[in-house]
Amino acid sequence: MTILIVEDDADIGSVLRRGFAAESYDVELVGDGEAALAVATSKPFCAIILDVMLPGRSGVEVCKALRAAGQSAPIIMLSARSSVSERTEGLLAGADDYLVKPFDFEELLARVRVQELRRDNDGADQRHLIVGPLDVDLETRVVTTSEGSARLTEREVDLLALLMRHAGEPLARADIFAALWAGHGGASLNVVDVYIGYLRHKLGEALPDGGRLIVTVRGRGFMFAAA
Repeated sequence: MTILIVEDDADIGSVLRRGFAAESYDVELVGDGEAALAVATSKPFCAIILDVMLPGRSGVEVCKALRAAGQSAPIIMLSARSSVSERTEGLLAGADDYLVKPFDFEELLARVRVQELRRDNDGADQRHLIVGPLDVDLETRVVTTSEGSARLTEREVDLLALLMRHAGEPLARADIFAALWAGHGGASLNVVDVYIGYLRHKLGEALPDGGRLIVTVRGRGFMFAAA
């Protein structure tokens, strides 16, 4: 997991490098738009943190150029500019998210993780997802085991696929919510718990004790336990 940070402020760049390194990311740090283009097109990155105000090419120009070159990594723009028009400009340039300075590193980290979860769910093109005892047909939304099967709703299969793709890794409620329900008006965080309950019930129909495949990890969230 390598993150590219494009930030001309040495202090901010240093803080971000240390923060992501502490979270087990490899980090590459550059300080201007031309260097960002050269590095970003040389190898894959799991995310790009891109400052708007850069020497030479602006972050908006760099973002447009990266998308035109086929760079598909999530791009999160950083800027002290907070007007709607400026944020809109960044998003229309191809950024996935826009964070206004000053910001808390924990918020930036959460936004990176949400983008990773979304890419994992959206980028997978296989029809069947097989983890542990479950075989999930993502098109028909049927989960099959050696003991039986159950049909899921669209949102249930999205949630199950997200958990299965991160089997053994606890996913926080807030991250799950942001990955699957962000932008859906009226939903609140407890919708995650509601759908976890739905899934446990249906997995129990397909496999004795199947509901126990989704475990609650105290203080961390929910996890698919394939073993």
